[in-house]
Amino acid sequence: MSMTKIPENVQGAVQLDSWLEPYADVLSERRYLADKWSYDIRHSTPDGSEQSLVDFARNSYKSYGLHANPKTKEIYYKEWAPNAQRAFLMGDFNNWQESHEMNAKDEFGNFTITLPPLENGDFAIPHDSKIKVMFILPDGSKIYRLPAWITRATQPDKETAKQFGPTYEGRFWNPQTSYQFKNSRPKFNLANDSLKIYEAHIGISSPEPKVASYKEFTQNVLPRIKHLGYDAIQLMAIMEHAYYASFGYQVTNFFAISSRFGTPEELKELIDTAHGMGILVLLDVIHSHASKNSEDGLNMFDGSDHQYFHGLTSGRGEHPLWDSRLFNYGAFEVQRFLLANLAFYIDVYQFDGFRFDGVTSMLYLHHGVGAGGAFSGDYNEYLSRERSAVDHEALAYLMLANDLVHDLIPDSAVTIAEDVSGYPTLCLPRSAGGGGFDYRLAMALPDMWIKLLKTKSDDEWDMGHIVHTLINRRHGEKVVAYCESHDQALVGDKTLAFWLMDAAMYTDMTVLKEPPLVIDRGIALHKMIRLLTHSLGGEAYLNFEGNEFGHPEWLDFPRAGNNDSYHYARRQFNLVDDDLLRYKFLNEFDSAMQNCESKHQWLNTPQAYVSLKNESDKVIVFERNGHLFIFNFHPTQSFTDYRVGIDVAGTYKICLNTDREEFGGHNRIDESQCFYTTDMPWNNRKNFLQVYIPSRTAIVLTREI
Repeated sequence: MSMTKIPENVQGAVQLDSWLEPYADVLSERRYLADKWSYDIRHSTPDGSEQSLVDFARNSYKSYGLHANPKTKEIYYKEWAPNAQRAFLMGDFNNWQESHEMNAKDEFGNFTITLPPLENGDFAIPHDSKIKVMFILPDGSKIYRLPAWITRATQPDKETAKQFGPTYEGRFWNPQTSYQFKNSRPKFNLANDSLKIYEAHIGISSPEPKVASYKEFTQNVLPRIKHLGYDAIQLMAIMEHAYYASFGYQVTNFFAISSRFGTPEELKELIDTAHGMGILVLLDVIHSHASKNSEDGLNMFDGSDHQYFHGLTSGRGEHPLWDSRLFNYGAFEVQRFLLANLAFYIDVYQFDGFRFDGVTSMLYLHHGVGAGGAFSGDYNEYLSRERSAVDHEALAYLMLANDLVHDLIPDSAVTIAEDVSGYPTLCLPRSAGGGGFDYRLAMALPDMWIKLLKTKSDDEWDMGHIVHTLINRRHGEKVVAYCESHDQALVGDKTLAFWLMDAAMYTDMTVLKEPPLVIDRGIALHKMIRLLTHSLGGEAYLNFEGNEFGHPEWLDFPRAGNNDSYHYARRQFNLVDDDLLRYKFLNEFDSAMQNCESKHQWLNTPQAYVSLKNESDKVIVFERNGHLFIFNFHPTQSFTDYRVGIDVAGTYKICLNTDREEFGGHNRIDESQCFYTTDMPWNNRKNFLQVYIPSRTAIVLTREI
């Protein structure tokens, strides 16, 4: 197919990847749907004038929900509930009486009401007081709901919960003084800048068995993240969720931030403080599904099963494994709600981008479940008219979401897709015909490492297989590499540190005695696995909090199955601070690795050239962005004057060495030594140099001259 016959709206993608040529028409149709929706949104104003996608999203969150006018002291409330016949705003302010009926719904299904100020000039609804909306349905029945766009929802106190149940309480959040941001957003250039992400959950971010707060995270954890050298934080479980043990993935209130951790103003302070440290803050956004909880959330909001979601009889309204509801992305008001949600978090809380959860579930009608979720990488699985099961509407929504985020913050936006399927073009620019994401998670990498640690001894590790898995990504589409995320920390699985050292972590991490072999091996491989994944596995890197220092226990939230215990719902940062324990070694190595990358930069550069995968020596050698990486995974064999190829001649010095004593190593390498290249081809490189590489050690060399 010549480029002249390829639809213009996907020519950029096909030019980058010629394998897409047979599917150009399919890609074009998928892009066209998103572009058509964008056109429809831009021309959806009542007077027919054109608006931008940004204006549409911003105007939506500024008009729907509850809004207080500081000048007139009026309160305006707007709610979309097309199935309801009548609507009443109720709360502490009117003693929960049916005294404030909303205006009759308009042709689009919207109810509105304006509350004038009290005689004394105050707002009619006090700040932080309880509110709900009551709908009368066509059959005359009454239902009580938290407003869909509520920005604050809280757990009832024990007495209220005893009397009325554990239903969340809507709150009218209107403080006299709101937090004022002091720091500008850090800039992020997708073409050049590195991205090292610290994935964190506020509630578990304390050694104490409790729910930690936004304030505690700001004071105690942000300085640690800064010391470690990460330049982005990915915050989990921020969107309000009634069930704490859902890890934040069963969202009930999309515009409310989790009240367990504190107030909206305290989250703003956290993000502002991070910005002052030069750290981006990303939100783990859940637009892939919603909680079935109708008392607290969107399910059956106006009494119907198909307001925000596919109807229950359609076969598309429920997730087969997650016991949750699935959005109808093709519905205009759903697009409004979700796009406005993104704009709200960017504008109000100053988030710098999003990690979109459950993208694989969104992309396919089978949601990645069962036989349909077994992806081989064959393009027909994604792009064939006959064989693919792609949800075109969900894909189009994701394209619009990426348009919006990058339009809102063009100088710093980051979008990441949690996609295990490898859908082609997902992380290509929208202008080229792609999905518009900046990165996807390299979800095959942690699976590989855990499988190796579970099933093979060191001397059975296949260097070629490890390298292939680390570099196996679609050309031109950036990935976030990681060894383990929150998934591997959850109860039922094990972290890498636990796979490596298991019960010995409880007894043998003291520096007061020589470490047993299991600890010595575990600390060495923990560092090497991280450095290899960091430097070879992607264009960005992610770590889940605590894993950087080898957190000794899994993560399990309080629930009925563990007697509501918080013992495992915490991160024991105190272990790092104890000078008599070896956890500090792993923590300091992680800091050295992140800060070394910040100085020398290998992330977000062209993929590495791997010059050696020696199976008998267990040695991997590669170059990336002018740096030479050498790994010796051999459990016992050290090598003197080991010859490795390198392309650019010069004098090289070590900039990172896993065997340093402060990293729990054995100090076997002289870092003052210079390495001089010899002008002779070796391993398909123009030059070589010779190094000493002890067993279970990795070094990084950078060119001095």
